[in-house]
Amino acid sequence: MSVHRFITIGAAASLIPGLALAQTRITPAVVFADAAPPMKLIMALLLVAALAAIIVTVLKVMSGPRLTGGSTYLQALRLGGPLIGLLGAAYNGLMINIGIANSSNPPPYAVLAPGVAEAAFIFVLGLIAGVVAVICNWIVEARIDRAVLRS
Repeated sequence: MSVHRFITIGAAASLIPGLALAQTRITPAVVFADAAPPMKLIMALLLVAALAAIIVTVLKVMSGPRLTGGSTYLQALRLGGPLIGLLGAAYNGLMINIGIANSSNPPPYAVLAPGVAEAAFIFVLGLIAGVVAVICNWIVEARIDRAVLRS
């Protein structure tokens, strides 16, 4: 085989998240490190979105009577976070099934476990982002209600 073919096979294998090498101990850091680049991007975006929701809430509560901006972001993340997590998990599951279908022998579950853990991790991150946004939205709405009742 030529070097070009090895590079092509290696590049294709790196994009299939479901066929990652099984390790003896899987942690969230290992799941993130073994994830395909699009999945790493989704994971990072969900974490940043959850942190941004907390920052928006703190800034909005500290702003006093000026309650401008941020509510739309919280409402969008409340609905979009779980959907983005579900989309990432579904894509990962699809890639796992494509990898299984394209292999001549069915791989053992120990080989598939990192991909399944990655799909579950993405889904959980989406749920966390959504829950954080819901709680932050409740805090902001309570602040708005208090400001309206005072006037």
